[in-house]
Amino acid sequence: MTEPLLALERVSVAYGKRRALDEVSLTVGAGEIVTLLGANGSGKSTTLRTISGLVRPSAGRVVLDGRDITRAAPDAIVTAGVGHVPEGREIFPEFTVHENLLVGGHTAPRAAIVEATERAFTLFPVLGQRARQLAGTLSGGEQQMLAIARALMIRPRLLLLDEPSLGLSPRLTREIFGVIARLNREGATILLVEQNARRALALASRAYVLETGRVVVSGAARDLAADPRIRAAYLGLAEPAAP
Repeated sequence: MTEPLLALERVSVAYGKRRALDEVSLTVGAGEIVTLLGANGSGKSTTLRTISGLVRPSAGRVVLDGRDITRAAPDAIVTAGVGHVPEGREIFPEFTVHENLLVGGHTAPRAAIVEATERAFTLFPVLGQRARQLAGTLSGGEQQMLAIARALMIRPRLLLLDEPSLGLSPRLTREIFGVIARLNREGATILLVEQNARRALALASRAYVLETGRVVVSGAARDLAADPRIRAAYLGLAEPAAP
Protein backbone atom coordinates (compact mmCIF):
# COMPACT_ATOMS: atom_id res chain seq x y z
CA MET A 1 0.00 0.00 0.00
CA THR A 2 1.30 3.48 -0.93
CA GLU A 3 2.28 5.58 2.04
CA PRO A 4 -0.11 8.55 2.50
CA LEU A 5 1.15 12.09 2.05
CA LEU A 6 -0.39 13.02 5.42
CA ALA A 7 -1.18 10.84 8.40
CA LEU A 8 -2.54 11.74 11.82
CA GLU A 9 -1.88 8.94 14.28
CA ARG A 10 -4.08 8.99 17.40
CA VAL A 11 -3.72 12.75 17.83
CA SER A 12 -5.15 14.33 20.97
CA VAL A 13 -5.32 18.05 21.75
CA ALA A 14 -6.48 19.72 24.96
CA TYR A 15 -7.30 23.35 25.74
CA GLY A 16 -6.85 23.37 29.49
CA LYS A 17 -9.15 20.68 30.86
CA ARG A 18 -11.21 20.47 27.68
CA ARG A 19 -10.15 17.83 25.18
CA ALA A 20 -10.64 19.21 21.67
CA LEU A 21 -9.33 16.14 19.82
CA ASP A 22 -9.43 12.60 21.18
CA GLU A 23 -7.12 10.12 19.41
CA VAL A 24 -7.95 11.32 15.91
CA SER A 25 -6.45 9.23 13.12
CA LEU A 26 -6.82 10.04 9.44
CA THR A 27 -4.87 9.88 6.19
CA VAL A 28 -4.72 11.91 2.98
CA GLY A 29 -3.17 10.34 -0.09
CA ALA A 30 -1.22 12.31 -2.68
CA GLY A 31 -3.62 13.86 -5.18
CA GLU A 32 -6.71 13.30 -3.04
CA ILE A 33 -9.36 15.65 -1.78
CA VAL A 34 -10.40 14.47 1.68
CA THR A 35 -13.10 16.34 3.54
CA LEU A 36 -13.48 16.69 7.29
CA LEU A 37 -17.07 17.27 8.40
CA GLY A 38 -18.86 17.84 11.68
CA ALA A 39 -20.82 20.35 13.72
CA ASN A 40 -19.34 23.56 15.10
CA GLY A 41 -16.99 22.75 17.96
CA SER A 42 -16.34 19.19 16.79
CA GLY A 43 -12.61 19.79 16.33
CA LYS A 44 -12.29 20.40 12.59
CA SER A 45 -10.35 23.67 12.77
CA THR A 46 -8.23 22.33 15.61
CA THR A 47 -7.25 19.41 13.39
CA LEU A 48 -5.99 21.75 10.65
CA ARG A 49 -4.22 24.01 13.14
CA THR A 50 -2.48 20.98 14.62
CA ILE A 51 -1.24 19.87 11.19
CA SER A 52 0.16 23.34 10.46
CA GLY A 53 1.89 23.57 13.84
CA LEU A 54 -0.28 26.31 15.33
CA VAL A 55 -1.54 23.93 18.03
CA ARG A 56 0.57 21.31 19.82
CA PRO A 57 -0.95 17.89 20.44
CA SER A 58 -0.79 16.31 23.87
CA ALA A 59 -0.46 12.86 22.30
CA GLY A 60 -0.08 11.25 18.89
CA ARG A 61 1.88 12.10 15.76
CA VAL A 62 1.48 14.16 12.59
CA VAL A 63 3.44 12.65 9.70
CA LEU A 64 4.01 14.39 6.35
CA ASP A 65 5.38 12.17 3.58
CA GLY A 66 6.98 9.86 6.13
CA ARG A 67 8.49 12.68 8.23
CA ASP A 68 7.29 13.37 11.77
CA ILE A 69 6.33 17.07 11.91
CA THR A 70 4.46 16.92 15.24
CA ARG A 71 6.86 19.29 16.98
CA ALA A 72 8.05 21.27 13.96
CA ALA A 73 7.69 25.06 13.97
CA PRO A 74 4.94 26.53 11.77
CA ASP A 75 7.48 28.15 9.40
CA ALA A 76 9.24 24.81 8.99
CA ILE A 77 5.91 23.15 8.16
CA VAL A 78 5.22 25.82 5.53
CA THR A 79 8.69 25.22 4.09
CA ALA A 80 7.91 21.49 4.00
CA GLY A 81 5.00 22.30 1.69
CA VAL A 82 1.87 22.76 3.81
CA GLY A 83 -0.38 25.70 2.90
CA HIS A 84 -3.16 26.66 5.30
CA VAL A 85 -6.19 28.84 4.52
CA PRO A 86 -7.71 29.48 7.97
CA GLU A 87 -11.35 30.08 8.78
CA GLY A 88 -11.99 33.81 8.62
CA ARG A 89 -9.30 34.29 5.94
CA GLU A 90 -6.90 36.28 8.18
CA ILE A 91 -5.56 38.42 5.36
CA PHE A 92 -3.67 41.64 6.13
CA PRO A 93 -6.28 44.36 5.45
CA GLU A 94 -3.76 47.22 5.56
CA PHE A 95 -1.60 45.57 2.85
CA THR A 96 -2.38 45.58 -0.85
CA VAL A 97 -3.44 42.42 -2.65
CA HIS A 98 0.06 42.08 -4.09
CA GLU A 99 1.71 42.62 -0.71
CA ASN A 100 -0.47 39.89 0.83
CA LEU A 101 0.73 37.50 -1.86
CA LEU A 102 4.34 38.43 -1.16
CA VAL A 103 3.82 37.62 2.51
CA GLY A 104 2.46 34.22 1.51
CA GLY A 105 5.55 33.53 -0.58
CA HIS A 106 8.14 34.83 1.87
CA THR A 107 9.83 31.40 2.14
CA ALA A 108 10.07 30.93 -1.64
CA PRO A 109 12.89 32.04 -4.01
CA ARG A 110 12.29 35.32 -5.85
CA ALA A 111 11.81 33.66 -9.25
CA ALA A 112 9.25 31.29 -7.76
CA ILE A 113 7.36 34.24 -6.24
CA VAL A 114 7.00 35.91 -9.64
CA GLU A 115 5.72 32.67 -11.18
CA ALA A 116 3.33 32.01 -8.28
CA THR A 117 1.94 35.56 -8.45
CA GLU A 118 1.21 35.16 -12.16
CA ARG A 119 -0.52 31.85 -11.44
CA ALA A 120 -2.62 33.46 -8.69
CA PHE A 121 -3.79 36.14 -11.10
CA THR A 122 -4.62 33.45 -13.67
CA LEU A 123 -6.70 31.49 -11.14
CA PHE A 124 -8.35 34.64 -9.79
CA PRO A 125 -8.33 37.36 -12.49
CA VAL A 126 -10.10 39.83 -10.19
CA LEU A 127 -7.04 39.80 -7.91
CA GLY A 128 -4.86 40.87 -10.83
CA GLN A 129 -7.24 43.73 -11.49
CA ARG A 130 -7.03 44.76 -7.83
CA ALA A 131 -3.34 44.05 -7.21
CA ARG A 132 -2.67 47.56 -5.83
CA GLN A 133 -5.91 47.78 -3.86
CA LEU A 134 -5.90 47.46 -0.07
CA ALA A 135 -7.06 43.97 0.86
CA GLY A 136 -9.41 45.33 3.51
CA THR A 137 -11.48 47.03 0.82
CA LEU A 138 -12.16 43.80 -1.10
CA SER A 139 -15.51 42.03 -0.94
CA GLY A 140 -15.83 38.90 1.20
CA GLY A 141 -15.55 36.66 -1.82
CA GLU A 142 -12.49 38.49 -3.11
CA GLN A 143 -10.86 38.23 0.32
CA GLN A 144 -11.45 34.48 0.28
CA MET A 145 -9.84 34.26 -3.15
CA LEU A 146 -6.88 36.23 -1.81
CA ALA A 147 -6.54 33.92 1.21
CA ILE A 148 -6.41 30.88 -1.08
CA ALA A 149 -4.04 32.57 -3.52
CA ARG A 150 -1.73 33.55 -0.65
CA ALA A 151 -1.53 29.92 0.53
CA LEU A 152 -0.76 28.80 -3.03
CA MET A 153 2.30 31.07 -3.23
CA ILE A 154 4.52 28.28 -1.88
CA ARG A 155 3.11 25.73 -4.39
CA PRO A 156 2.05 23.54 -1.43
CA ARG A 157 2.21 19.78 -1.53
CA LEU A 158 -0.74 19.79 0.89
CA LEU A 159 -3.40 22.50 1.02
CA LEU A 160 -5.54 22.86 4.16
CA LEU A 161 -8.81 24.71 3.52
CA ASP A 162 -10.94 25.74 6.49
CA GLU A 163 -14.54 26.72 5.58
CA PRO A 164 -13.75 28.30 2.19
CA SER A 165 -17.44 29.00 1.43
CA LEU A 166 -18.29 30.55 4.80
CA GLY A 167 -20.34 33.72 4.32
CA LEU A 168 -20.23 33.60 0.52
CA SER A 169 -23.10 33.84 -1.92
CA PRO A 170 -24.11 30.72 -3.88
CA ARG A 171 -22.43 32.13 -7.00
CA LEU A 172 -19.13 32.78 -5.25
CA THR A 173 -19.34 29.40 -3.52
CA ARG A 174 -19.61 27.71 -6.91
CA GLU A 175 -16.64 29.74 -8.14
CA ILE A 176 -14.48 28.83 -5.13
CA PHE A 177 -15.37 25.14 -5.41
CA GLY A 178 -14.57 25.29 -9.12
CA VAL A 179 -11.09 26.56 -8.29
CA ILE A 180 -10.63 23.81 -5.67
CA ALA A 181 -11.59 21.18 -8.27
CA ARG A 182 -9.18 22.73 -10.78
CA LEU A 183 -6.32 22.74 -8.27
CA ASN A 184 -6.96 19.07 -7.58
CA ARG A 185 -7.02 18.22 -11.30
CA GLU A 186 -3.63 19.92 -11.53
CA GLY A 187 -2.30 17.63 -8.80
CA ALA A 188 -2.97 19.44 -5.52
CA THR A 189 -3.62 17.36 -2.42
CA ILE A 190 -6.35 18.96 -0.30
CA LEU A 191 -7.78 18.47 3.18
CA LEU A 192 -11.06 20.37 3.19
CA VAL A 193 -13.11 21.50 6.20
CA GLU A 194 -16.46 22.70 4.93
CA GLN A 195 -19.87 23.60 6.37
CA ASN A 196 -21.60 22.69 3.10
CA ALA A 197 -21.56 18.91 3.49
CA ARG A 198 -23.38 18.35 0.22
CA ARG A 199 -20.80 20.18 -1.87
CA ALA A 200 -17.87 18.79 0.09
CA LEU A 201 -18.98 15.18 -0.36
CA ALA A 202 -19.60 15.76 -4.07
CA LEU A 203 -16.04 17.06 -4.47
CA ALA A 204 -14.04 14.75 -2.19
CA SER A 205 -13.00 11.15 -2.66
CA ARG A 206 -13.09 10.30 1.06
CA ALA A 207 -14.55 11.85 4.20
CA TYR A 208 -14.19 11.80 7.97
CA VAL A 209 -16.89 12.97 10.35
CA LEU A 210 -15.88 14.42 13.72
CA GLU A 211 -18.12 14.57 16.77
CA THR A 212 -16.83 16.12 20.02
CA GLY A 213 -13.23 15.60 18.95
CA ARG A 214 -13.50 11.98 17.80
CA VAL A 215 -13.77 10.41 14.36
CA VAL A 216 -17.19 8.73 14.40
CA VAL A 217 -17.56 7.88 10.70
CA SER A 218 -15.15 7.60 7.78
CA GLY A 219 -15.22 6.17 4.30
CA ALA A 220 -15.75 6.95 0.64
CA ALA A 221 -17.48 10.31 0.24
CA ARG A 222 -20.01 8.81 -2.14
CA ASP A 223 -20.97 6.14 0.39
CA LEU A 224 -21.39 8.62 3.23
CA ALA A 225 -23.48 10.90 1.03
CA ALA A 226 -25.81 8.03 0.14
CA ASP A 227 -26.27 6.59 3.64
CA PRO A 228 -29.51 8.07 5.07
CA ARG A 229 -28.55 7.27 8.68
CA ILE A 230 -25.23 9.10 8.42
CA ARG A 231 -26.81 11.97 6.52
CA ALA A 232 -29.47 12.48 9.17
CA ALA A 233 -27.33 11.82 12.25
CA TYR A 234 -24.13 13.67 11.37
CA LEU A 235 -24.44 15.76 8.23
CA GLY A 236 -27.77 17.54 8.59
CA LEU A 237 -28.80 16.43 5.13
CA ALA A 238 -32.35 15.31 4.42
CA GLU A 239 -32.29 14.97 0.64
CA PRO A 240 -29.91 12.85 -1.45
CA ALA A 241 -26.62 14.59 -2.18
CA ALA A 242 -26.15 15.98 -5.67
CA PRO A 243 -24.00 13.75 -7.91
